[in-house]
Amino acid sequence: MAHYLPGSTIEAEEISAKTANRLLSPMFLSGGLMLSQVAALTGLEPYTIQNWVKRGFLPPPQNKRYSIRQFARILLINMLKDSFQLDRVSVLLSYINGHLDDESDDIIDDMALYLSAAEAVGKMLTQSKLGVETLDEACARAIEGYEEPIPGAKERVYRVLQIMVTAYIASMLKQQALKMYDALPQQNR
Repeated sequence: MAHYLPGSTIEAEEISAKTANRLLSPMFLSGGLMLSQVAALTGLEPYTIQNWVKRGFLPPPQNKRYSIRQFARILLINMLKDSFQLDRVSVLLSYINGHLDDESDDIIDDMALYLSAAEAVGKMLTQSKLGVETLDEACARAIEGYEEPIPGAKERVYRVLQIMVTAYIASMLKQQALKMYDALPQQNR
């Protein structure tokens, strides 16, 4: 079964922070990604990404190149957009990172947040039983090494991670249900 890194078109043998980091980091050795590359790697239309920049969901690219942090933010928004309205995604990300177009007030780097989300999603996908306890454990493990820059930051990141992972898994389940529905014989629908 093919797996894709959350929010991307990037195929991976497994979903984990280690795999995501191994696949994503080399892409930024040349100084960032052009809009067309970001679009290809996310399945988004270029105008959608540009709109997100205009709306302040992420800082504008520098020299027409998106950094790994900006790309991670795009992946996070993309993985949540099927479950939440964009304004809610914005509020969710602002809850932990303040002004979305200003990285100086972030309590967690967007790439670190994305890697934590990928780790928790990967853990959830390997479980035979989905539930709140499994979610709590997966999210707690995903941020074990996180060092809070301010008191209470880890709890905020944990809560947002729970919401993100739940929304992403729900979106995956919805897609699976739609495929199952489409496979029903025509006369029974």
